[in-house]
Amino acid sequence: MATAVARSWERPALITLLGASALLYLWALGDSGWANAYYSAAAQAGGESWTAWFFGSTDAANGITVDKPPASLWLMGLSVRLFGLSSWSVLVPQALLGVASVWLLYATVRRWFPAGAALLSGAVLALTPVAVLMFRFNNPDALLVLLLIAAAYFITRAVEDGRTRWMVLCGSSIGFAFLTKMLQALLVLPALALAYLIAEPTIKRVAQLFAAGAAMVVAGGWWVLVVELVPASARPYIGGSQTNSVLELTLGYNGFGRLTGDEVGKVGGGGFDSTGLGRLFGGEMAGQIAWLLPAALILFAFGLYAAKRERPVFVLWGGWLVVTGLVFSYMNGIIHSYYTVALAPAIAALVGMGSAVAWRERERGGSVALFLAVGGTAMWSAFLLSSSMFALSIAIAVVGLGAAVLLLFAGHLPQNFVRGAIVAGLVGVLAAPTAYSVATAAAPHSGALPSAGPGRSTGGTMVMFGPNGNNRAMGSLLNAGTPGPEITGLLQAQAEKYTWTAAAVGSNSAAGFQLASRTPVLAVGGFNGTDPAPTLAQFQQYVRNGQIHYFLGGAGMEAESGSDESRRIAEWVAASFTPSTVDGVTVYDLTS
Repeated sequence: MATAVARSWERPALITLLGASALLYLWALGDSGWANAYYSAAAQAGGESWTAWFFGSTDAANGITVDKPPASLWLMGLSVRLFGLSSWSVLVPQALLGVASVWLLYATVRRWFPAGAALLSGAVLALTPVAVLMFRFNNPDALLVLLLIAAAYFITRAVEDGRTRWMVLCGSSIGFAFLTKMLQALLVLPALALAYLIAEPTIKRVAQLFAAGAAMVVAGGWWVLVVELVPASARPYIGGSQTNSVLELTLGYNGFGRLTGDEVGKVGGGGFDSTGLGRLFGGEMAGQIAWLLPAALILFAFGLYAAKRERPVFVLWGGWLVVTGLVFSYMNGIIHSYYTVALAPAIAALVGMGSAVAWRERERGGSVALFLAVGGTAMWSAFLLSSSMFALSIAIAVVGLGAAVLLLFAGHLPQNFVRGAIVAGLVGVLAAPTAYSVATAAAPHSGALPSAGPGRSTGGTMVMFGPNGNNRAMGSLLNAGTPGPEITGLLQAQAEKYTWTAAAVGSNSAAGFQLASRTPVLAVGGFNGTDPAPTLAQFQQYVRNGQIHYFLGGAGMEAESGSDESRRIAEWVAASFTPSTVDGVTVYDLTS
């Protein structure tokens, strides 16, 4: 249900929004180096080996895959293959996905609402701190966000004209989102289905939902089927699983285990142990996503009440926000603050749409909704910002509250006052997340657990391997190391004679050496060091065959659950070979 013809200022305003988003996401992007070296190493591997590219292997010799499906790695791997391995070739695709997400959200909201509402939605998404973080980082979340917005766009088109093709495209988008981050992509399904049915509850639409489901299964299931059909001996080990099974990975470690906390092979959670409704509003998560969350909930409720014509799209975005938010609030498994980027499109859409409806329905309570949304956001933002930017927080509170009061009485004020109130209201609700987002873009980010905000440049707790844990070259569970020139040169010497120039416990430790030397390094035990890949017997066979030159580091990982093969391998190496020290790293020559 498209709105009126665009006004003359709409296209320049959109171009400005997209240009500003691109600048924010690309500004000093290379300062983050490899960002998440775990995925950068897999992108490097995919740029060298098509097999590694298809399966998502962490090294070009295809020892083990990452613990996620490979859709986001396909983009990075192609970029590396086209432009060579560099920080920019790995990270620029994420920034472009971010700009595309802002544009597609604008286009989706614009189908039903005026240009101002669509531009506001795009701006809120562009300036959400966790979105800025993930659109400048190489985790799978950037692609996930774009694909979920695409699904919302297609369901919006389907609501308008009831055509099956839009439903098939919607299902296909969710399917490819599944190939990006597995079951997290399915959290939006209840909202999509309900929005489509309440628009026109007919048997035909129920049948179209089944068609969309079939498309989703095909789009997301073909890769799973291929992996399951290929013999284990002809492909890399499926990282994150204990049985070399992508189905186990889907339903366990990356599936229901995230809800129940029963994730075999984990070595700890994400640091958010307290579940409940307050999780998103407290601690580190608040600074990532919560700035406009109260306003989105207020405007969602008002939209359901006052917007009869647009109710299906409010159900779409509000259902997305509520279901995903509740899951994040109550899940007992591993959760990290950057997961909340999945909430950003819904918050942004509800703020834009709800503001438009509240302004249109000022005589039916819309002015009260705007007062609560603007004034509440200003006070909440001031509270969140007070510990890091106190002066700005005070200014936001004053400007935002003043704007909220003027908007409450907008019907009795001169137009100039009303325009000023609108501008002040935008400043009151966007200034704080903008400041946080600029601070995020100004800092480099690396490691497995990035976080948005001032002074947050690296993520994760240093959990080191072996006796050389204090050495930056060796890396850690959550951060890749910084190998020196001597150890790098050692790995590069005669590298062509070996399948893997070295092996190290844990994917991040291996990734640091692999990216520095541009040679395959076997990640023993996968990301956590707790996968049974390789087994001790397999590793011993690799050594007998002369496939691995060096073993780097000391003891293996002690885990809560999962395999202890990495510990057994490290103990066997220490008992069988003589160690030396190179650039502070313990090195075992497995050919001596």
